[in-house]
Amino acid sequence: MESTIDFHSDLRNRLAENLDRHPVRRHELDGRRHAAVAVVVIDSDPDLHGDDPTDLDRMQLIGGVPGVDLETLTGRIDGTAGGAAVVLTRRGSRLRAHSNQWALPGGRIDRGETPLEAALRELDEEVGLRLGPDDLLGQLDDYPTRSGYVITPFVFWAPVEAEPVANPDEVASVHRVAIRELCREPRFVAIPESERPVIQIPIGGDLIHAPTGAIIHQFRAVAYDGAPVRVDGYEQPVFAWR
Repeated sequence: MESTIDFHSDLRNRLAENLDRHPVRRHELDGRRHAAVAVVVIDSDPDLHGDDPTDLDRMQLIGGVPGVDLETLTGRIDGTAGGAAVVLTRRGSRLRAHSNQWALPGGRIDRGETPLEAALRELDEEVGLRLGPDDLLGQLDDYPTRSGYVITPFVFWAPVEAEPVANPDEVASVHRVAIRELCREPRFVAIPESERPVIQIPIGGDLIHAPTGAIIHQFRAVAYDGAPVRVDGYEQPVFAWR
């Protein structure tokens, strides 16, 4: 794994240049709803941002994960902060859909909004980060979900003083996951319900699945590594289909 990646203007330029070279793949809605999410690059400190305090039955949450030895997982992502990071949230337990699952800040695009406007609004509503178009580094590919959405991801650079705070109505906890942690090798697991492989991104002692896992994998591959990687062919686990 790489050493700590500094939150520095050189990294910002690298991410922006790689994203600018990436030809974004878009998907027609075809009856699906449109949503937008924010991949926010932010500074992190292992002592200040390394805890995972969410009080959940984590082993119950990962009980339906395909292709894993549960003895190797804890469901926790403690110790994954340090240096340049991305903002990851645990969805609230009272949400009707995908409660307690890992997610990027984002949500449905309202009537009259552009996808970028929706990503910025949801970022403010969910974690209190008020960014603007000047903070945009670029865009990743659309990801069509099994639950009937096409998700459009945007990548932003947060100012050094940014301090995300969870909106308790929507978010159980906010985490800063170091980009070096995203450099761990992804897992691809076959399931009987689909011909496509399920993508699993190891973060701490847990696994992040699509759509979130697919998007952060493409962020690492395209924006950080500069590799021409597509992820819309990767599958979600069955528990995320609803």
